[in-house]
Amino acid sequence: MITPSLTLSIDSKAKAMKAEGIDVINFGAGEPDFDTPEHIKAAAMGSLDAGFTKYTPSSGIPELRAAISEKLKADNNLDYKPSQIVVNCGAKHSCFNAILAAIEPDDEVIIPAPYWLSYPEMVKIAGGVPVIVQTKPENGYKITPEEFEEAMSPKTRLIIINSPGNPTGSVYSEEELKALSEVALTEDILILSDEIYEKLIYDNQKHFSIASISKEVYDLTFTVNGFSKPYAMTGWRLGYVAAPEWAAKAVDSLQSQTTSNPTSFAQKGALAAYKGPQECVEQMRAEYDARRELIVGLAAKLKNVTFTRPQGAFYLLLNVSKTGLTSTQFAERLLEKQNVAVVPGIAFGDDETVRISYATSRENIEKGLQRITDFVNAL
Repeated sequence: MITPSLTLSIDSKAKAMKAEGIDVINFGAGEPDFDTPEHIKAAAMGSLDAGFTKYTPSSGIPELRAAISEKLKADNNLDYKPSQIVVNCGAKHSCFNAILAAIEPDDEVIIPAPYWLSYPEMVKIAGGVPVIVQTKPENGYKITPEEFEEAMSPKTRLIIINSPGNPTGSVYSEEELKALSEVALTEDILILSDEIYEKLIYDNQKHFSIASISKEVYDLTFTVNGFSKPYAMTGWRLGYVAAPEWAAKAVDSLQSQTTSNPTSFAQKGALAAYKGPQECVEQMRAEYDARRELIVGLAAKLKNVTFTRPQGAFYLLLNVSKTGLTSTQFAERLLEKQNVAVVPGIAFGDDETVRISYATSRENIEKGLQRITDFVNAL
């Protein structure tokens, strides 16, 4: 049985409470609170006016795949031909297609925890076996080569690396990724590199794509990215996977039998996102950084709550184990008593934590953290 997405469930509950007139602070969903930039919307609307409403090639329109190829070369030092790129219905869909293309039934997939909650469910749908590796806060919630090696078995087919990470905000350095890739190369273990938060990175950290390490690592890697987080395009449902030719063909075949193609006019918007001005991305990143500093400062004053400083994405993972509550108890009581929605860490494979999204206004952050403070002090 597939578990429904707890983040979407909590987000829906918080929105329903808000619709009833309740003053809810929603730290649940990982969704930018900015509007999609005007030039992107204009491109999509223009394509609608021009009648661009029919089927496209299953892997996406050629000009968008070419733009993605150029972006990957310029930003990530990755050489992918357009034929190696498949545009999907969101980076979530990209991850799902990559997993389906990569594994056979009973193959094992190594997933560092805390993980984005959909990874294990995707592996199960594909008939695979999720092998969860609990990472440590002292390692920045990042899997080590030793932990990778210990989790491996003759059935291991794939490892999932998410950097910058959801829900942890962790960023893997070039050296850390090289060390992990060396382990993968010993048994030709495939790598799914989910890089959807690459533009949201702080503290002078640099994003590094694992596929750029060497030809050998490149040949093992599915690189996943998209438009939802950097360009505030969550509802547009557009992501992509770049991979070796055999893998890209497999992903394209899967897509041709499921969605047929990504939405035609949304692809024109994505093309404008990559070909148009990029100042909007930095403006949003800078605001998230300011919010991060605000929320970290406020959370540092919480009683019996600890955290590891996030370096990317827009999440803060609070360890609430010293409160004596499980993550679900903490989240349920917080919503009931203080009208604040957070996601229980059990959804991410860590029942000692709850996730706060700071993709919301500074006013909400201040108000919400005051309510969490009041809740924790009353325990």
